[in-house]
Amino acid sequence: MRLLSGQRAWLLQRITAVYVGVYVILALGFFVLAAPADHAAWLGVVGHPLVGLLTALFVLLLLLHAWIGLRDVVMDYVHAPGTRLLVFVLAAGGLLLTGLWAFFILIRAGLA
Repeated sequence: MRLLSGQRAWLLQRITAVYVGVYVILALGFFVLAAPADHAAWLGVVGHPLVGLLTALFVLLLLLHAWIGLRDVVMDYVHAPGTRLLVFVLAAGGLLLTGLWAFFILIRAGLA
């Protein structure tokens, strides 16, 4: 049995969508209603350990959400095994690099 298949993948896709959606709405709301005045104030807000943790979780869940969705689309519409494997490898590599880049930014900024 695969870890991310069937109903488990469906449920995980919905859970990650809820977290990502709530995070985006709250972050946009915060920055629209109480925008930090300057870069130092912005770093003060996002540099809080809880905000860093929630942001790192957001990145992780966003990448997981993207992988599950992309994997399902590729499995449904790409039928040639070689092409499917190539698409999976390129997608996984792209998502992995994007995740590493995001976590590098968080660590560099002292957020995670």
